[in-house]
Amino acid sequence: MLTSSFIFLPGIGPVTERRWWQEGLLDWQSFLDRPSVAGLSQQRKNWYDEELREAQSLVAREQLHMFGSRLPRREHWRLYNTYRSRTGYLDIETTGASPESGAVTVVGLHRGGTTTSLVRGENLTTERLQAELDQCDLLVTFFGSVFDVPYLCAEFPNLRFPLFHVDLCFVARRLSLRGGLKRIEQEMGIDRDATISGLDGLDAVRLWFQWRRGDTIARETLLSYNRADTENLVHLADRFYEDMVSRFGPSLLSTTLQPTSSQ
Repeated sequence: MLTSSFIFLPGIGPVTERRWWQEGLLDWQSFLDRPSVAGLSQQRKNWYDEELREAQSLVAREQLHMFGSRLPRREHWRLYNTYRSRTGYLDIETTGASPESGAVTVVGLHRGGTTTSLVRGENLTTERLQAELDQCDLLVTFFGSVFDVPYLCAEFPNLRFPLFHVDLCFVARRLSLRGGLKRIEQEMGIDRDATISGLDGLDAVRLWFQWRRGDTIARETLLSYNRADTENLVHLADRFYEDMVSRFGPSLLSTTLQPTSSQ
């Protein structure tokens, strides 16, 4: 989808982009191959050609920083297939209070088929969390731009996050899906283990305090719950990406997304 995107070009918005798709300009190369484009002066066409050749070079070198300031945040989903191997899927648990008075208890981060659980009082430190985030170019969360990231920033103010962030909560809204993560999982046929099915964020708070009082089973249940929250983001992101391409991408665009195990 990235190489079919034109909205990062100066002066090009979604209306023009879609018109170009309808005219057969389905990707950067098809634009470059066409000597002229209706509605563009030759000078501007040459300018856009230079921009697109530079974009091709950046993609080939996996240096996509230029898109950070020029691709609208709500369109960061277009980078997902390109960045998938360096995507981090993140979900946190907390003590239930506000970021100013509460604390992060567990951070789950799934990357490259492996889930890492960082636990307060054990291995959850700024240095360890930063080391994990540094391995990611794209962050995927559910409502994380409103909750997870601000909460982490409040507790770890020097933390640096990846330049690109896909918040699946708002992608879901664009796909006319309503409700929280658990409801959307059910709607899409994503099941959870019976031991954690039905648990929610309030249960996660309860499990944390039970564990702190010595209940070791509560610890394992809490980590299993967070792991499911984190790993199920992979399934949702894959499905949402395909649905977004189908609904908002150019017709005839084919995807080559290769599923990756979340276990």
